[in-house]
Amino acid sequence: MSEPSIIFNDVNERQGSFLRRTLVMGGFTALGVAALTARLGQLQVVQAQEYTTLASNNQFNYRLVPPPRGIIKDRNGTIIAGNRPSFRVLVVRDETKDLDQTLDLLGQLLPDTLERRRSIIRDVNAAPRFSPVPVKSDLNWEEFARVNLYANELPGVMADMHEARYYPFGGSFAHVIGYVAKVSDRDIKSIRDAGEEPPAILYNPGFRIGRQGVEKALDKELRGEAGGNRVEVDARGRVVGEDVENSRPAIHGKEVVLTLDADVQNRALEVFGEESGGCVVMDVRNGDILCMVSAPSFDPNLFVSGVPSNVYNALRDYERKPLLDKAIYGSFPPGSTFKMTTALALLDAGVDPSERVNCTGGYRYGNRTFRCWKRGGHGAMDMHNAIKNSCDTYFYHLCNRAGVDRIARVAEDLGFHQVYEIGIAGQSRGTMPSTRWKADYARRTKAKHPDAGKWYPGETLSVAIGQGAIETTALQLAVMTSRLAHGRKAITPRLIKSVGGVERPSGAAAGDMPFSEEHLNIVRAGMQAVANDVTGTAYRASQLGLGDIQMAGKTGTAQSRDYGSGSRGPRDAVWTRRDHALFVAFAPHDAPRYAIALIIQHAPAGGSADAAPRAREIMKTVLLKDPDMRARIERPLPPEPTGPLTEDEANFGAAPVVEEAPAPAATPAPRRAEPLTATTGPRPYMAEPPQ
Repeated sequence: MSEPSIIFNDVNERQGSFLRRTLVMGGFTALGVAALTARLGQLQVVQAQEYTTLASNNQFNYRLVPPPRGIIKDRNGTIIAGNRPSFRVLVVRDETKDLDQTLDLLGQLLPDTLERRRSIIRDVNAAPRFSPVPVKSDLNWEEFARVNLYANELPGVMADMHEARYYPFGGSFAHVIGYVAKVSDRDIKSIRDAGEEPPAILYNPGFRIGRQGVEKALDKELRGEAGGNRVEVDARGRVVGEDVENSRPAIHGKEVVLTLDADVQNRALEVFGEESGGCVVMDVRNGDILCMVSAPSFDPNLFVSGVPSNVYNALRDYERKPLLDKAIYGSFPPGSTFKMTTALALLDAGVDPSERVNCTGGYRYGNRTFRCWKRGGHGAMDMHNAIKNSCDTYFYHLCNRAGVDRIARVAEDLGFHQVYEIGIAGQSRGTMPSTRWKADYARRTKAKHPDAGKWYPGETLSVAIGQGAIETTALQLAVMTSRLAHGRKAITPRLIKSVGGVERPSGAAAGDMPFSEEHLNIVRAGMQAVANDVTGTAYRASQLGLGDIQMAGKTGTAQSRDYGSGSRGPRDAVWTRRDHALFVAFAPHDAPRYAIALIIQHAPAGGSADAAPRAREIMKTVLLKDPDMRARIERPLPPEPTGPLTEDEANFGAAPVVEEAPAPAATPAPRRAEPLTATTGPRPYMAEPPQ
């Protein structure tokens, strides 16, 4: 059998096929070598510098360093929000072989981390790559040493020291200062909704931003500027060294100075005890707020590292609402502290202050009897005595001569129904009833009754004594008292004194008051009699015991609900069904310097028994801290006379004589008011209890 053979018709055909394949493969090879050579030339010659930089960036990384937060001081330089050193342990997800195993080992060193394991894993997974995530802060020295001892056996775990926010006075400044907390998704979203790009530092797991109060209002100023540490990393991204020369230090946040006084603030929270309410103290001369406290309070230090849910729920659900700032957010009926406003409106309407109204214990209007707090009545009352004795009947009888719109206008001139630029947003504006207000309210609520938006004169009676729909805040009451005391300027409050060394405008830079000095003197004389006349409603509770320095003030007890035929609030054992107690005052009465407004929510008794004594103690602290007032208290008595006295010398130091119309004969002795209530009508009214 013969072997197969290949037969070429052309002797050159085999040789030509080989040459074509060789040329094609050789051409492709040449092109590949040329492309590779060109690319190597581009990388090593043309782009050499660019790739050198990229290689360096792979070797060295920048890690953002949170800046120290700016400190907050009071008017005397006392730190009320600062920073303190804190040991903490951190975990870097990308440096751990097994996160669960690492957390198990860490749990043997720090057992309490096991309780927060789920939240730790959530934070670690949400953090950027190679970003350290705090697992536990405020380690004691024993815990810190233990973690460092076993650090080599815990890949991705490190311990360091950083600056944590600290509030040295705890709850005294909790509401006005606020607190700091971790950045949430809601914070990022709100920044983007405002058309801004969130700074990179906000994604750092250890960074904190302001929550509430001044911390939130001035967060950008207090935040500072983030720095960067240039660290050398290995191929796995682990830190092996630090380039100190090329690192950038963080810039400290700006220093903020407030007008508050730490001693006054602490004393105010102390005198509240277990009661709920708010207090504001202002400097009458320039509007500086020396005290703005809300009670009960809470410790803001709990929120810095994250407050446990059970603690937060307890604070949130407590009926006295410790998380609510009652000085500027909580609104209450002003009660009889509003009567000075009504008196000014009556004077503006042309009412003669010497005109007398006979108080027999109530005032009949239509088919309803409006009771005065004193069942037997006060007898004949002019304006001075009506303020001094807090006679409801006097204001019932005359209020419609001024009308609700005039009362509302005077109230706004005195500071009610206003929001003030003190640096904290979200203040309650309160409510100031008027004919327009009621019409707007009926329209908003789509009331079906055709007369729902009509104002009736009978409704003015409740407004005249600070009841009905009227609501105000402690800050607004303090502004009212400051303006009455100053008399010439519409003083506005100031809380932030300076930011970064730049002074903020004074509250004295305000417009003039629209009231005559004569009218203001009548009202101030009534307030002086409240606190210093032995028959005044706050005489016992208003004696400062500081030499010749005396207060001028006004008590108030505001009804918190319609009692129907039941008993009044202060006698009710249930806290939520008691009346509110109020007191406003300024001192010294002969040269006003400081004004105070204090509200106790659901007080045990009333304005004179609960609010006035507390306001007196706070005012004493304010006066004793003033060098001029202390010098006045400590000045020596005048020398004994050695010869006949002149008329002026004989009257030196005597109380000014207030000419009053003769009191009615045989008026009944003061006594506690019995439970009082309106006979008919849908709205609650104010029946002032004994002061």
